[in-house]
Amino acid sequence: MSHSAHSAQPGEPLPLPLRVRFLRRLSRTLLAALVTAAVVVPVSAAARPRIPAPAPAALAPPATATLDQAYTANRANAAEASRMAAAHGDRTRAAADRAMAAPSRHFLTFDGRGQGLAVEVLGDLAHADRVAVLVPGSDTTLETYGRFRAGAAALQDRLNSLDHRHGAHGSHGTHGSTSRPHTAVIAWLGYETPGTVSTTVLTTGRAEDAAPPLTRFIRELRGVVGEKAHVSLLGHSYGTVVCGRAARGLDVDDIALIGSPGTGADSVSALRTSARIWAARGADDWIVNVPHVHADLFGTTVGFGADPVSPAFGAHVFAAGAGGHSDYFKPGSVSLDNLARIVLGDTSEVSRA
Repeated sequence: MSHSAHSAQPGEPLPLPLRVRFLRRLSRTLLAALVTAAVVVPVSAAARPRIPAPAPAALAPPATATLDQAYTANRANAAEASRMAAAHGDRTRAAADRAMAAPSRHFLTFDGRGQGLAVEVLGDLAHADRVAVLVPGSDTTLETYGRFRAGAAALQDRLNSLDHRHGAHGSHGTHGSTSRPHTAVIAWLGYETPGTVSTTVLTTGRAEDAAPPLTRFIRELRGVVGEKAHVSLLGHSYGTVVCGRAARGLDVDDIALIGSPGTGADSVSALRTSARIWAARGADDWIVNVPHVHADLFGTTVGFGADPVSPAFGAHVFAAGAGGHSDYFKPGSVSLDNLARIVLGDTSEVSRA
């Protein structure tokens, strides 16, 4: 029997020709699934009428002196978006917009058109010297924004509780002498997230579109908080792909990749950033089942490559406890504690996996 006709026995690696044919069949199967989704998903989405909304408020790049002005303008815009959505008969969007128009909310950006964009500040950004920017994953829209914001609020609460202990030990804040640090958390829904059941969630396309606005936002943020402030970028799920695509141009101190399907890069060095890279995955996170591969199918790259928590990737892997894919910001969790320590710069206190 010739080598090419050899049949692999159980447990024996497939001969090269068989492996090539297997990979080709797998690629065709993936492509068929992608084509099906590409037809079905957009048709389903198109069945929903487009919700009317006003154009975003015309604002200059944020500055310490203009933050209140931006907050006021964006609340007014959200209120008008709520009225327009209600008149259109969309009660869900109207309620979401109305909540964002509350006097206690502080938005640097609000755009009620389409899926919607929103960049919200929790804490006192004008005096912050420790800032966390959260980048969400798939299916985050104005309708589902409340879940994303809840995670940001949980992190801000944990930072506040740790801050007081930090200050009690005579820590030095960036903007002053012996004092506790001042923190702020920013929920950055600054891009159109992919749907979980869609072709876009399998490719880097949305992340590539999101990278320039994220880079621009971090640059504007530095204009508010200064170069000495400690800025951390926390990406969740598909948000880690966004962070990976933007990493090279970001002026941040730390990047944390949580529940990541991959970043599109094969290693920390391939991200080409001076930021310290962290990674974590909860023990019950379904993302562990996502294959860490990438393949080119007719000019489109599917998949995101290396697993950020693998030793070969080279990140600082920290403990995330037993939580699932949506539990990284759960109050009282190991992952939330560690994320707060990263934001505060207390890296020696971060528990490793």
